Amino acid sequence: MKPEDDLDRLLRDTLNQEVEQHAYLLEGLEDRIRSELAGRLPRAGLGDLFRRLLAPTRGARIAQLAVVGATAVVFLVLGVFLAEKVLPTGGGSLRHAAVAAAGTTDEDVLFVMPAPDAKSVAVVGNFNNWSPTPLSDPDGDGIWTARIHLSPGRYEYAFVVDGHWWGQDPLADDYVRSFGQYNSVRYVGRAGEGA
Repeated sequence: MKPEDDLDRLLRDTLNQEVEQHAYLLEGLEDRIRSELAGRLPRAGLGDLFRRLLAPTRGARIAQLAVVGATAVVFLVLGVFLAEKVLPTGGGSLRHAAVAAAGTTDEDVLFVMPAPDAKSVAVVGNFNNWSPTPLSDPDGDGIWTARIHLSPGRYEYAFVVDGHWWGQDPLADDYVRSFGQYNSVRYVGRAGEGA
């Protein structure tokens, strides 16, 4: 047993010396790798950015939500500005209308699908017995929309783009997987909260 103990100690000491002698090589290794890889990354073109925006990945969904959110803010600000100009403001009627709308139970839910090259887009879900309700793109900008009147509750749905299932709506509240496909989930009204 004595020779093995000496051999083990000799190996351990030799390995420790070897590691100590070459430890300086590890300093700044991460920065050197980053700078080396940064020079090799391809530059993303406009087409690549657009494809990433439509890709159903987590990062792309965040980008889609950012674009849709920014667009919604622009339209909201524009709508408030135009409402001030167009609607009479005497007696707080605009505020009264907003309070009345907040108290209603049913909602007109806007379904939006960016599909610039699509020929047809529809939404299917448990609110329409999974029968296609067509979306429209009247200005041809590739943003397809439909408003559907829904009562409070939880609704599963998906888009059908040129006959292909697209179940991951970036504006969905949740996702479920059934029969091997993803469906989006939207909660409407107070009955939909936490359901």
